[in-house]
Amino acid sequence: MGPWDPNWRPDPTGQRLIAIRASRRGAITSAVLFGGLEFVSVMAAPPPIAAVPRDELLVALVITLFSIPALALLGAALTSAALGSRASAASAGLAIGVGVPVAAVASVMIGGFIVGGIAGGFERGADVAGDVLTTGVTAAVRISPLIAIAATGWAIVVRRLDG
Repeated sequence: MGPWDPNWRPDPTGQRLIAIRASRRGAITSAVLFGGLEFVSVMAAPPPIAAVPRDELLVALVITLFSIPALALLGAALTSAALGSRASAASAGLAIGVGVPVAAVASVMIGGFIVGGIAGGFERGADVAGDVLTTGVTAAVRISPLIAIAATGWAIVVRRLDG
């Protein structure tokens, strides 16, 4: 519901604006923290994706850029839970820890399918998406302790920024 809805009313308490700003901070924190972690993970991965060019820095940058919107959206969605009780914050940290690899890999798979499909047809797009899936899952398992630490850090940072 927004200002274009006929039932919309201004919020005299200011709580809506506070929630919007908190969600923005959670989104930015998630994008920066997990995007950086993903970039490092892609750069450190020994086997490059077979269906893409060999320039590792460019590939890592493109992969990270494809996943940042999904990471930011996940962070924004879980911010309100992280700002609740400590138990709620712990569950939000667990949810973002589980959701980050899924969101990042799914987002990059979609981008890889589209780019591969434009460059070489449907089969090429499917090959790129399949390579992204296997490589992404392997990379996520490889850095899972770092993801857990980053998820804890995300929950702490979001709670500190709100206070």
